[in-house]
Amino acid sequence: MNKDAEATSSRILDNNSETQLAIETVSLDNPKLFINRELSWLCMHERILEEANDKNNPLLERVKFLAICGSNLDEFFMVRVSGLRRQLKKGALKLPPDGMTPFEQLTAIRKEVLILLENHTLCWRDRLIPELKDAGLEILRISDLEAKKQTALRQYFEHNVFPTLTPLAMDPTHPFPFISNLSINLAVILRDSEKHEKYARVKIPTKLFHRFILIPSETEAKTEQSKRQEFVFFEDLIAANLDMLFPGMEIVGVYPFRITRDAEIDIVLDQAGDLLTAIEESIETRRVGSPVRLEVSPDMPEYLRNLFVKNLGLTEDMVYPFDGPLAFIDFWELLNIVDRPDMKDTPFLPFTPMQLSEKTDIFAAVSQKDFVLYHPYDSFNVLVNLLHQAAHDPDVLSIMLTMYRIDKNSPVIESLKQARQNGKAVTALIELKAKFDEQNNIQWAKELEQEGVHVIYGLVHLKVHAKLCLVVRREKEGIVRYSHLSSGNYNAVTGRIYGDIGYLTANKTIGEDVSHLFNALTGYSEKAEYKMLLVAPARLRQEIIDRIDREIECFKKTGQGYIAWKLNGLLDKEVIQALYRASMAGIKIDLNVRGLCSLRPGIKGISENITVTSIVGRFLEHARIYYFWDKGNEEVLLGSSDMMPRNLDRRVEVLFPVPDQKVKKAIIEIMLKIHLKDMMKARRLLPDGTYEKIMPNDEEKSLNSQLWLINNRGIWHGIEK
Repeated sequence: MNKDAEATSSRILDNNSETQLAIETVSLDNPKLFINRELSWLCMHERILEEANDKNNPLLERVKFLAICGSNLDEFFMVRVSGLRRQLKKGALKLPPDGMTPFEQLTAIRKEVLILLENHTLCWRDRLIPELKDAGLEILRISDLEAKKQTALRQYFEHNVFPTLTPLAMDPTHPFPFISNLSINLAVILRDSEKHEKYARVKIPTKLFHRFILIPSETEAKTEQSKRQEFVFFEDLIAANLDMLFPGMEIVGVYPFRITRDAEIDIVLDQAGDLLTAIEESIETRRVGSPVRLEVSPDMPEYLRNLFVKNLGLTEDMVYPFDGPLAFIDFWELLNIVDRPDMKDTPFLPFTPMQLSEKTDIFAAVSQKDFVLYHPYDSFNVLVNLLHQAAHDPDVLSIMLTMYRIDKNSPVIESLKQARQNGKAVTALIELKAKFDEQNNIQWAKELEQEGVHVIYGLVHLKVHAKLCLVVRREKEGIVRYSHLSSGNYNAVTGRIYGDIGYLTANKTIGEDVSHLFNALTGYSEKAEYKMLLVAPARLRQEIIDRIDREIECFKKTGQGYIAWKLNGLLDKEVIQALYRASMAGIKIDLNVRGLCSLRPGIKGISENITVTSIVGRFLEHARIYYFWDKGNEEVLLGSSDMMPRNLDRRVEVLFPVPDQKVKKAIIEIMLKIHLKDMMKARRLLPDGTYEKIMPNDEEKSLNSQLWLINNRGIWHGIEK
């Protein structure tokens, strides 16, 4: 164990400055044994920012990682910081396992975020902009352009942008303008002919135009020079031409700013006829949620900043000066508008097992064997093919499906419509409370209802996060249930960029369990226990803890045992305490946790047998695999659930054991172990809550698990590419 781990162990085990508690008397309730959730999230943000700085990644993909940083930080403030501020106002009913109060968390968050913002600026200004310029993509300021280009852009502004702008005065005779959530704005200081200063706000209509405005090139020839492209920021274009908006006024100063609002919505069912209507009525409250963050240009005068602070009801700790472009989330745009394959990830063709291809009988194939599908290495079209065949197969009686996040032009939705048109009984449970997807899901729910699909809106007090599909088919032997259970959404877009595992089976017991669960979701059922499914919120936490305890008992008797998990988040106190007990018993535990992790590994006498790694790479690691040695019987659980209180207490989640021995072996040997061996994209969690890059030993080969899976896609099907 390293010195940092020993030091952390000593701090945790100290009862006072002079006395160290004996290991066996240490309470696993000690708050120092847990990493704060919010600080763990900020560590995840740092790992993503590392990818933006990593020169081994293609240049535009690095811009993408910076865009992800912006998107994630926006959501962090809208959801997590706003929640802490509500707790601070109302009083926290329950502290997290680490014991930090809302005030302590907000103080620590601000300190870390200010550092992150500096690193964002360094990444963009000092690394990406110069490297983009060297590669032929230059981001310029209008003031740096030659006169001819400035004139061309001014003409573009006058004819295209100017008519869309509405400047709003800010003075005692005008109501303070409403600042919409996450909009980019310009605060303008003006001086009239009598030398009186006035203030105005101009909203940047980024939804109507590109954020990056391409400067027209005079070169049409197909030369190396013609590959070069020059851009200006949209807000810079507007700022440079404000004289058109304020004729006769002197432009004294222009300062970008941006507001982030609380995104929580209160669903009041009493005043609405159904859940859909209640959510529709509640979504509007998000637009006018309380401000939780004000991002400002660092050179904005203090008196102008105070004007916003006062009128928006902010405190100084909610103001974040940022010396860089606002709304990094918009930087995704560069990947879409710039045609430079040399600056993007190399595309690959996802694998399709021959038995599950479009022209084969998928039901005949699945009736013979189970299939595990690992997206995006396996093609999402397998599921599209399955549902398309189900929609047109005369022997298919019904289709049931849960949907959480749905893509535009969804092929899954289209198949459900076709199935209904062909007389199938179709039931779609669409979770209307999926955060930031509520409006989209409402529209899909209405569209499916118009086609005659039986749509369930979800449950009032629980989110349905389980990913389940059930196709019921009449065959010679009787009714056969074909089940697909997954960690990922039925979404063709995320199916190309999220690492998700799905399981396709005609297993009778699993099919019966899935059928019972759908009955519980669509009707009235208090069924809590299933033959094979582990279902939250009823039993999942206890089932996981029971398996950890089973491993402990086995180790006590035989000296053998092993636990390995791959998941997105590990925050649940009871589960973490069970893992601590297993480590203290001597069991080796390997955890691959992409995002949030409250467990502290490497603490002497408590968690020294636990390693925690996190992989951040080309694809978002979204799969869940839970492995238990189980006296050599090797149990593997797959499904939708992480080990977080929200999954175990406030959502309908499903994990299930893999019944097919060959498939189980493939999951263990090819999927789980490969990720645990990653030496390129994995970071190791240290006892103090920080992460370090893994440095391979001389004997170890550097392994990028995602690249390995791309190059070896299909081998888990027992078929060569």
